[in-house]
Amino acid sequence: MGAVRRLVLDGCTVATMDPHRTEHAVGHMVVEGSRIAAVGPGRWVDDGSGAEVHDATGCLLTPGLVNTHHHLYQWATRGLAVDSTLFGWLTELYPVWGGIDEDVVGAAAAAGLGWLARTGCTTSMDHHYVFPTHGGDVLGAEIEAARRIGLRFLATRGSMDLGRSKGGLPPDHVVEDLDTILTATGAAIDTHHDPSPDSMLRIGVAPCSPFSVTADLLRESAALARDRGVRLHTHLAETTDEEQYCAERFGLSPLAYLESLGWLGGDVWLAHGIHFDDAAIGVLGATRTGVAHCPSSNARLGAGIARTRDLRDAGVPVGLGVDGAASNEASSLVEEARHALLFARARGGPEALGVRDALELATIGGARVLGWDDQIGSLEVGKQADVALWRLDGLGHAGVVDPVAALVLGSQPPLELLLVGGRPVVERDRLATADEESLAAQAVSAGERLLDRHRERAGYISATP
Repeated sequence: MGAVRRLVLDGCTVATMDPHRTEHAVGHMVVEGSRIAAVGPGRWVDDGSGAEVHDATGCLLTPGLVNTHHHLYQWATRGLAVDSTLFGWLTELYPVWGGIDEDVVGAAAAAGLGWLARTGCTTSMDHHYVFPTHGGDVLGAEIEAARRIGLRFLATRGSMDLGRSKGGLPPDHVVEDLDTILTATGAAIDTHHDPSPDSMLRIGVAPCSPFSVTADLLRESAALARDRGVRLHTHLAETTDEEQYCAERFGLSPLAYLESLGWLGGDVWLAHGIHFDDAAIGVLGATRTGVAHCPSSNARLGAGIARTRDLRDAGVPVGLGVDGAASNEASSLVEEARHALLFARARGGPEALGVRDALELATIGGARVLGWDDQIGSLEVGKQADVALWRLDGLGHAGVVDPVAALVLGSQPPLELLLVGGRPVVERDRLATADEESLAAQAVSAGERLLDRHRERAGYISATP
């Protein structure tokens, strides 16, 4: 058995995001193997241990960013329906997504995860809910992509069982029946879920949305998740269309509908959460139900601005998500921190969210939403060495006296180093685990194949009596 690697990041500003929000204007961090061994002020004093020392002068060290909502397969359909509302966007893209397979998903996921890494992300979830009959193992394909890129991953086995013929939004050919969904979800947990402290892969259960799943699926999914000890996720309160749909179909608000099905609790997080009134926010806070705030996607689709300040004040766990790449072509997690701050201030004034609040959302807040905050999300001794080292001594950030403000308010800085469990994933602003040009070419090819399939299917359908 070889010696454990010892790495020192020395001379950087350190924003730990620990419970005291400790910061060091000049500090250091020591990594031993996969975990943080020391964090402190001042330059590191050589102890003769033969550690590898990385001079991080001019850099800001933060926890790796945590992405709490995504749809990686959508990287294959970026740039479509760019001026549509959510329901119009879904109506246009559902038929295209019906043609995905494991090859398309694998290429899209690798590109999406590679870019997330380039934007400072060390942990991502994914909400995959489209499982074509002849698509192969699409969930396995994205899990393999995460392993290849080297990110910590929470893959949720999503689902849809309410097709258009039964009053749902998705076309019938992209939905599954209840028994198929529950069997496949249980198998995904049995095959992939690793609850250990060193886990790189966990599984969650994630019916898609109130307008694409039945009440039976929501109830049974919650029972399955709680029986297996995994987390629950769905979209909720993203648009006023959804609010109207729930009122007409169930006679309830989206949150009240979920609550009636036993869905709220500390093991649940909801994507978007824009259209919550004061009472709903109070219920979320009381039940500790989390929210994945996706400011860029919400703005791109014109869905609205989440009440981030009010959610936080009520004790709701809040993290950030880039959402699918087809509704957020930038897919930059550090940009989500900036947009979260700017949109919160646009809605609630200059004190609605501070720069350190935004960094919190992107790090320990996201870890808390995913139920992983005992291992990731802050720079503390014993936690996983999931860290981002940002270079702030270039022209784009010159003269910004507060490094955290430079990161959150400035343009995306070069990423000097990204470690996941102590392993380099990005070095000097380039992926260290995969060839970026190859990822890009494979993603382009996958998107072209998917659109060709859609055109062929649409032509066949239109020619059929």
